[in-house]
Amino acid sequence: MRSKPDSSGPVFRAEGVTKVYRTGAVAVHALRGVDMTLSEGEMVVLLGASGSGKSTLMNILGALDTPTEGRVFFRDRDLTRASDRQLTAFRRDHVGFVFQFYNLVPSLTARENVALVTEIARNPMTPEEALERAGLPNRMDHFPAELSGGEQQRVAIARAIAKRPEVLLCDEPTGALDSKTGVQVLEALAQVNADMGTATVLITHNADIQRIADRVVVLADGRVIRDEVNTEKIAPAQVSW
Repeated sequence: MRSKPDSSGPVFRAEGVTKVYRTGAVAVHALRGVDMTLSEGEMVVLLGASGSGKSTLMNILGALDTPTEGRVFFRDRDLTRASDRQLTAFRRDHVGFVFQFYNLVPSLTARENVALVTEIARNPMTPEEALERAGLPNRMDHFPAELSGGEQQRVAIARAIAKRPEVLLCDEPTGALDSKTGVQVLEALAQVNADMGTATVLITHNADIQRIADRVVVLADGRVIRDEVNTEKIAPAQVSW
């Protein structure tokens, strides 16, 4: 499988992004002048050792955190100049998040967990459509305890995409899964990326997962040390665990 051409402008543009966390007199540099773009419909994998800055960069792109220095643009909007209220609206309207842990409400069915998002989004799909896109057409009325880990993660994906986000940010979405269920989750993410054109960023410690991406960005010590197009993609089922 060849990667998709970059035929559109960037959805995200990070310029010289630095993040410093201070605890008393101690300063921890999580990011050191990162430049990065994300284009419409593109799937990018972020690789790097623990502490390399992957999650910090993703959190800044998703407006869960703010940079100490540098600027982040969503299309033509400068997020670094936005108010807290504007950032909340940005997250609600434009970004879907998928994390390693599913964060489902145990007392709600899969359908009801997804409806938590569709009830507040501007132009949502139905919970049923979102769950079908995530590959769970027959598990909508099951509670989380009745679902496997992979199925729970796909409910989390359905919840994230139900608002029709332009960007999907996934932090170790397969980190707690075995190979079979991990592949199913990757297949769901790849299908959403292909069908909806949702720009997707995926953090992983599994280096082989980079082979399903359009582009691979490697971080070390808060810096981007490699940013390259993946010219020969593979299907999620071919990923080694």
